[in-house]
Amino acid sequence: MPDYITPEGYKRLTDEYERLLKVERPKTTAEVAYAAAMGDRSENAEYIYGKKRLREIDSRLRYLQKRIENLEPVDPKGAASHKIRFGARVEVEDDEGNTVTYDIVGEDETDPKAGRISYKSPLGRALLRREEGDEATVFAPGGKRTLTILSVRYG
Repeated sequence: MPDYITPEGYKRLTDEYERLLKVERPKTTAEVAYAAAMGDRSENAEYIYGKKRLREIDSRLRYLQKRIENLEPVDPKGAASHKIRFGARVEVEDDEGNTVTYDIVGEDETDPKAGRISYKSPLGRALLRREEGDEATVFAPGGKRTLTILSVRYG
């Protein structure tokens, strides 16, 4: 089953993959080759660091390739729904009267400090399929929280 991601998030991941493959890896490979030509590799810090960096780049490339293959970009712009679905911007009010806005995004795009939460997170799952005026109960590490949904927007 594919994982959802916004078009912007998908572009960010594919851009990172292309940059690593076409810029970073060739540059690091050239640096390692140059350092290897300098002689004794056992005490050559540039060579040792370069090989380590090359392994990190290759590992990230493998991860991104597998991840991108399993992603399905979904463009929420223009969605005509009052229900909370992937890509919604949701304004909620908690028990204490504080209002917070969340964007429901894919796992690769989460940034809780910026209000970007995964649709698979406990909070994201609690909000999905709800509408304005509904209440959602979230069981968080700090205890049970009840949120009232104030607005749902797309785009």
